[in-house]
Amino acid sequence: MKRKLNIIIVLLVAIFGIAGFYYYQRNIYSKEILKLEILGPAGVELLQEIEYLVKYKNNGNVRLEEPKLIFEYPKYSIHEAAETERKTIDLEDIYPGEEKTLHLKARLLGKEGESKVAKASLSYRPKNLKARYESTTTFTTLIKKVPLTFEFDLPSKTESGKELRFALNYFSNTEYPLSNLRIKIEYPSDFEFIESTPKSLEKAEWEINLLNKAEGGRIEILGKPRGEVGEQKIFNAKLGSWWDGEFILLKETARGVEIVKPSLYISQEINGNPEYAANLGDSLHYEIFFKNIGDSPLTNLFLVTRLEGKTFDFQTLKSDFGDFEPGDNSIIFDWRRVSKLQFLDSQEEGKVEFWIELKKEWEISDSQDKNPVIKNSVYISQARKDFVAKVNSKLEIVQKGYFNDEVFGNSGSLPPKVGERTTYTILWQVKNYHSDVKNVKVKAILPEGVELTGKIFPEEEVSKFAFDSQSREIVWAVGDLERGVGILNPGPNLAFQIALTPNLSQKGQAPELIGQARITGEDSWTGQTLEATSPAINTTLPDDSTITGQGIVR
Repeated sequence: MKRKLNIIIVLLVAIFGIAGFYYYQRNIYSKEILKLEILGPAGVELLQEIEYLVKYKNNGNVRLEEPKLIFEYPKYSIHEAAETERKTIDLEDIYPGEEKTLHLKARLLGKEGESKVAKASLSYRPKNLKARYESTTTFTTLIKKVPLTFEFDLPSKTESGKELRFALNYFSNTEYPLSNLRIKIEYPSDFEFIESTPKSLEKAEWEINLLNKAEGGRIEILGKPRGEVGEQKIFNAKLGSWWDGEFILLKETARGVEIVKPSLYISQEINGNPEYAANLGDSLHYEIFFKNIGDSPLTNLFLVTRLEGKTFDFQTLKSDFGDFEPGDNSIIFDWRRVSKLQFLDSQEEGKVEFWIELKKEWEISDSQDKNPVIKNSVYISQARKDFVAKVNSKLEIVQKGYFNDEVFGNSGSLPPKVGERTTYTILWQVKNYHSDVKNVKVKAILPEGVELTGKIFPEEEVSKFAFDSQSREIVWAVGDLERGVGILNPGPNLAFQIALTPNLSQKGQAPELIGQARITGEDSWTGQTLEATSPAINTTLPDDSTITGQGIVR
């Protein structure tokens, strides 16, 4: 029994000895022998280039083999690794006393006051040991400044249910370009969105193109806030960047608007119509009405209206009681000259007026000229009202006549002779200027003694060409025309051949070959019907310079 006990004791000592030996082997090396640290700036600007210094030193007397460094950039940073936030570097063996430094550059993305953490871990195997050890460290940098301007241009007061036009301005002063930007707005309750420039995504988001240093833009929004008098309506906006499907906030702003009791109601008519659609060359008579809908009289008021629009001819601006200066698009009405501005009792209405013309011609150049408008904003006391009037497009039909042409090759005598048949070519050219136009038609009357030969060019227009033998009316159903057709890009043209056989009563005269050409169409922008004409053509053919003096019938 005693012998068995001794054997057990010896076995236990051996087991604990072996275990102790392995434990000793695994722990003769201390992880503190490898010093690992990250150095960098404590605070930076948004997207400022910074450099991290990753320093490591072997403070022991054993070589560290198979070292591998993993550096984790702060989340949402721009760096050389690009596709991932982690960079793995296989290092050379680290000898006792050896110290090295790695340089890693990055740009940090985030909002002001946000902390961004970089992390480094270095794993290795001490010489003659199978176990691997790892040292880790972190470094925190604060985004102390975001050089972005992001502010509302919003009045402090407005009336419930009144149209409110405001803007959100943004501007970048960062050294590095900003991309994949998105602006989001949170509207107050009971806010009715009407429209925005540029157009929005789901009424509350906008995509922003690449934003370089010293570049910016503006989002203009039109809507109607509603609420009780004295209620504060808060607008919130966020500017951020998309990163791996996540919205990274860079800047945010908020602005409150107080709902106030209305005291003035402003309305306007142009040429006696509150919904006037203007034409180029129009003479416009503006009447601006203002009514005191408050409980107390209003005194010593100024009314200012500011005009905006490329089609205005400001040289023609006239007003009996308004003051304006050449080069300034504003008209100021002073209470000293307008009695209703001097004293406007409760429920009383006043009026000011001015006259201005629109340009007769307006050269179009790019898509920004599409769907033209004329605008004016009226300011009186704390009230403001913006008015927008649409401007019609301009349709044009050019009618020309030829004997010598390269389309059909006409025949017959020149000058034309009584009882003999002479053929001519009529050419129609269509132009559309400022907005898309629908259902365009060109019409003209063929006089007695003139007939169609049936020749029409181009072939694809034949199906759109018609002639009523009773009314003798020709109709060309052109269809829909985009803005700029015939001006910025080629438009549809039509050529057709006619024949004249003069009678005895036309001898010594220049008979009419085709009556006045008339073009009509519906403006897609204004909803108005547009019309234009081109003069009738007789046998003198003013557009054919090859037959001068050969138009009188013999």
